[in-house]
Amino acid sequence: MNETRKKKPRGMALLVVDVQWGLFQRATPMYHPEEVLANINILVDRAHRAEVPVIYVQHANEGTLVKGSNLWQLHPAIKPLEHEQIVHKRQPNAFEETSLDQELRARGVQQLIITGMLTQGCVRATCIGAHELGYQVVLVEDGHSNFSKRALWTIRYWNRTLQESGIVTLKTAAEIHFS
Repeated sequence: MNETRKKKPRGMALLVVDVQWGLFQRATPMYHPEEVLANINILVDRAHRAEVPVIYVQHANEGTLVKGSNLWQLHPAIKPLEHEQIVHKRQPNAFEETSLDQELRARGVQQLIITGMLTQGCVRATCIGAHELGYQVVLVEDGHSNFSKRALWTIRYWNRTLQESGIVTLKTAAEIHFS
């Protein structure tokens, strides 16, 4: 056996939550969208190289994100590979009323790296949901955003609150390596 060959990380998955076109088309712009999208894509590339599963989550509602509409589509900068899973949801928590938990457990996933939109909504709810189900949750500190007029305050508040309550460990995109 070749000792220099990288071992495939076990028990990890990257979760990309609701990075959808409609969330970037609001009157109040998304906070630092280019940076957040770049960080998410860096993590996706690292996960691919390490053979870590990447799972995309796509929200639908009766307002902006109507299933099948242009605004419901993933942002053009987000390009899942043909074999990658997309979980469709209608609730803020990606685990609620979906098969996400069963699919992650079938893959042996114990740790989730979470990125996406929106900080105070689906990212927060999915972090809490994952923690309640027993997953180790790493929230990408610079890998989520929102379109609030107080966006930076909101990001900092939820990063701190989720970490201090023991729900997540915070890491920047630069600190996350899948090997």
